[in-house]
Amino acid sequence: MMKKMKQWLALSLCAGLLAACGGGGGNPGSTNGGTGTTPGSTAKVTSVVLVSSADTIASSGADGTEVTLTVVVKDANNNVMADQTVDFKASSGAIAAATRTTDASGTVTAKLNTKGDSALRTITITATAGGVTSAEKKIQVVAGTPVQAPSMSLALLSSSGAASNSLSSVAPLTARATVRDKDGKPVPNALVTFVASSSLVAFSPSAGTTLTDANGVADATMRPASLVASGAGTVTVSSSVDGAAVSAAANFTVGATDVALSALRLSPGSIGAYGSTVISVDVLAGAVKYTEQQMNISFSSACVTAGKATLASSAPTSNGTAQVVFRDQGCGNNDVITATLNSGSSTPKSVTANLAIASPAAASIQFVGATPVNQSIVIKGKGGFGRTETATLTFRVVDIFGKPLAAQLVNFTTASPDVTINKTSDSTDANGDVIMTVNSGTKATSFRVQATLASNPSVSTLSDSIVVTTGAAVQQAFSLSVGSPNVEGWTFDSGPVTPATSVSIMVADGFGNPVPDGLPVVFQSNLASVGSSSKGACNTVNGGCSVDFRTQNPRTAPANTPATPCNTGSAAGVSNDSTRTGLASICASTTDGVTTLFSKIGIFLSGSFADNVWFADTASPTPVRLTGAEYDLGTVGANDSRVFTLQINDINNNPMPAGTRVDISNPVNAAATGVSPSTVQNVFAHIASGDASSGTGIDNNSIRQGSFHTVTVGSVQPKPCLTALNATFNVTITTPRNNVTSYPFKLRFSCP
Repeated sequence: MMKKMKQWLALSLCAGLLAACGGGGGNPGSTNGGTGTTPGSTAKVTSVVLVSSADTIASSGADGTEVTLTVVVKDANNNVMADQTVDFKASSGAIAAATRTTDASGTVTAKLNTKGDSALRTITITATAGGVTSAEKKIQVVAGTPVQAPSMSLALLSSSGAASNSLSSVAPLTARATVRDKDGKPVPNALVTFVASSSLVAFSPSAGTTLTDANGVADATMRPASLVASGAGTVTVSSSVDGAAVSAAANFTVGATDVALSALRLSPGSIGAYGSTVISVDVLAGAVKYTEQQMNISFSSACVTAGKATLASSAPTSNGTAQVVFRDQGCGNNDVITATLNSGSSTPKSVTANLAIASPAAASIQFVGATPVNQSIVIKGKGGFGRTETATLTFRVVDIFGKPLAAQLVNFTTASPDVTINKTSDSTDANGDVIMTVNSGTKATSFRVQATLASNPSVSTLSDSIVVTTGAAVQQAFSLSVGSPNVEGWTFDSGPVTPATSVSIMVADGFGNPVPDGLPVVFQSNLASVGSSSKGACNTVNGGCSVDFRTQNPRTAPANTPATPCNTGSAAGVSNDSTRTGLASICASTTDGVTTLFSKIGIFLSGSFADNVWFADTASPTPVRLTGAEYDLGTVGANDSRVFTLQINDINNNPMPAGTRVDISNPVNAAATGVSPSTVQNVFAHIASGDASSGTGIDNNSIRQGSFHTVTVGSVQPKPCLTALNATFNVTITTPRNNVTSYPFKLRFSCP
């Protein structure tokens, strides 16, 4: 059959060669040497030749059930024709894709098969292209040999290799699958999948897939999904051989396994304080250790629950045995260790063992702290708000690992005869703490308390020093201050959110110690406002506190209005408030119920414009008030600087607001060397009323309180100096709220 095919192809090749050489009368219009139809030509099909790879075909179910059909299409010049549609027809049998298109060699192939048809007969085949039909081709259908299919078998085996379908936790099964090809030969490296019909079993490997070995065998181990699993099911294995699926199945039964725990083993059976022991337990199936699968054992104890020992809460078995380490953390009692196995049954199985643990010994006493926390109490009978005559001290007894010890008797002593210890001994609580108290006497002093362990006097400690003070504020330590004594407030209200400044009080007792927290200090003012909306006072913290001062009306007030401890009474240091315009008198006071402490300070409500500026220098020491007209500074040499002093006051002859800038601006033919100081500093006032009869006191508004500033202006003359220069500049005064006052000056620089 193949011989005929080769002969036909050889004849076709010779015919093509002859046509190319002209012997076949090649097509003159061809551009490919006569071997194909010219693109775009109108050549017609004149020859359709059909050959087959064999003249016989086996009936369905036998080898060789396909025959290859080949067609060559040519035109009248014997040129092969590409892109020609060929229709195959067969009297019986099947031709896949019976309509096909020729390739560049004018050739097309198709397959004839008799699958599904076992009748012996003759099949007639033709091929048609371009209206030309080939000669008929006869294919004889003959009997064939039956094809063998691949196969798979499954066996369930016990651990001894005997056939068994009974499964339990102590008796796992091996599911063994064997895969063979159609010739009955083993298939190596075939992928086999094991699947159970229920969740009763688990496979190893866990994925349930494995490859066959060289003998076509694949094994998987079957175990119960749990110790209590029971019932029956089917295991199915499947694979694929040469594209054909194969499978097999077998039934099995699962029986529950009863397991128990052995007695706990402790090594050693008793430990010292902070010692450790190894705890072991076995899982038993009957009287034999159960090793077929890993199981988790839970462990617990009272000391562990109390946080006074460490023990792993669970551990897995290894070869049927679980093991953990118990470590004491100062439990100091005998403990009971419990191991529990939860096998999935309704009742977990537990075993216990007693462990003797030695108590830890006290190693030291620690001073924990004192109340009040500042470790200061007041002299007996001098109490008050936030003050106490009793100090509470806490000590703690600990062992060598710093763990607290309960029920330890501790004795207390002190070397100071001026305080009273309220109890001389006590026992520690569950936290290892013991608390004692000390009362002050009638003297200011300091003391420490010694705590000693009754069972071991060598173990002791001292508290920190506790101070006994008067705790009462004294006048000489009643100190009042202000953040800024000259604020921009004569015509400006600072508002409720941002105060103009703050007023602070510092208070100490007769020993120079800050008074206890919470001492109330009252503030009053004859101008503007001081304090908060809730109260015009503050309570000391660490001996001090502050309140806000806001600029607002009133800006003038009658003498000594309102009446305050600072301006009434006959006590030493009491004086009338100043009546100076724009000067507020702030009074701070407190009392212990018998004695009133007070202090007074002033705050200027400074104007926003420098209305009273006075000029002076060494040549003219008598001050001159500037009017705003250009002030003539005279003549200086070209290489010299002009230095003069300005005293700057507001409309009330009070200082300008602190932070006001003083600058040289707009210099012409002059160099602005600088102003010193360049800003108005804090200016404090004497707020006690002055001597009105002499007119020299601060109450006299004609007495200027403003700040002094030195102004230096240099020359810009070229060297050598050729001609005199007339210079001008301004001194500009700018308040923190950017209110500006400017004074002009002129100056002449002469040449030598």
